Amino acid sequence: MRHYAVDSPEAKARLVALALLADGAIDLNEIEALERHEVVTRLGLDQACFDRVVREFCEDMLVSANRGPSGQVELDEETIDALLDDIRDPQIRKRMLRAVLDIVNADGRLAEGEAVLVSHAMASWGLDLYDVANTAHWRRLDRGTSTMPAVPH
Repeated sequence: MRHYAVDSPEAKARLVALALLADGAIDLNEIEALERHEVVTRLGLDQACFDRVVREFCEDMLVSANRGPSGQVELDEETIDALLDDIRDPQIRKRMLRAVLDIVNADGRLAEGEAVLVSHAMASWGLDLYDVANTAHWRRLDRGTSTMPAVPH
């Protein structure tokens, strides 16, 4: 996997890409959630840069991931740990967990891969659902900027 600076917009975007692909495919509901919550802008990226990070993530997965019995590409725990470790600021971790939850719940069902990602992030970051319960949906994900109002569902 490529390396991005810790807590950088690219590191956060790659985690969003991981959440988008956690169930094996990007769902239309997930794309709509990205647009509705203005995720790309809130990550501190423009659309072209976000698309580049997602493309690079997919390329890296094809090179470094394992193929499951169904042929689906799967990342091992060590790789997921490394991706999660690129987010270190405790407040950004809470906001990113909130973002991941919004993405994986966009289609109204939680697939196995999505559940594994959420539980792994919570364990790695020492967070639980109470930690993000009061986190406004999609606040600014970068440090030192003002927060945006919550977007109701």
